[in-house]
Amino acid sequence: MPRRRRAATAGLVFHVINRAAKRVVLFERHEDYAAFELVLVTALSKFELALFAYCLMPNHWHLVLSPQRDGALSRFMHWVTMTHARRWQTHRKLDGQGAVYQGRFKASAISEDDHFLRVCRYVERNALRAALVERAEHWQWSSLSRRVSTMETPWLAAWPVSPPVDWLTIVNVAQTAAELDALRRALARGEPIGNEAWRSDLAVRFGLRAPGKRGRPRLAICPGVLNK
Repeated sequence: MPRRRRAATAGLVFHVINRAAKRVVLFERHEDYAAFELVLVTALSKFELALFAYCLMPNHWHLVLSPQRDGALSRFMHWVTMTHARRWQTHRKLDGQGAVYQGRFKASAISEDDHFLRVCRYVERNALRAALVERAEHWQWSSLSRRVSTMETPWLAAWPVSPPVDWLTIVNVAQTAAELDALRRALARGEPIGNEAWRSDLAVRFGLRAPGKRGRPRLAICPGVLNK
C-alpha cells in the first residue's frame, strides 16, 4: 500500500503540550524549572524553530512555536523530551525506572490571526488558571513573565500577530467555559485552530477530511476581549 503523502509543516504555528507519565511532578523546585528552560533554549539553538510562547507547569508544559524546516518540530520535541527525561531520571537516581513522559507530544496547528492570540492567552494564563499565582505575569516560568521583566530573552521570537496594547489585562481576564472547552478539545484531537476556510485548506494540504463536517464546536472567545 502506498504511503500517504506528508504535507509540509515549515512555517505553520503549533500549540504543543506534553505531560508527565502517571501524574508525576516534573518540576518541584526552582532548579527543576531552570534546568528544563536550559534544555529548551539549547534545543532552540540546535533546531530551526521560532518559540513564541510557553508555560511550564508542575506536571506538564505548553509551547507555541513554528518549525522553519519540514520535520524540525518532531526532531526538536524528541530531543527536548529525551534529553530532559534522561537528566531528570539521572538527577533522581531513577535510571531505568520507566517513562518520564506519558507519550508522544500533542500538537495543533494555529492560524496566524486572532486564533493565535487566543491560544497564547490560554498558554500564558495557565498558572493563574491553576491558582498558582494571583496574576499571570507573576509565574516566573512563562513567556509572559519573561516579556514583562527586564531579563534578556533573545530566544523568544517576535509574534506573527501583534498583541493588543492591553495584553496583560486580557491575559488576566478569565476565559469562558466554551473557549476553554474548544481549545482543549482541539488539542486532545490534534485539530487545527482557525476559521473554517483556513481549516479546510489545511485539511486539503494534509489529505484529511475537511473539518467541521460533524458539528465541530466553534472556537469561542470572551466577547469584547480580543475582538476590539
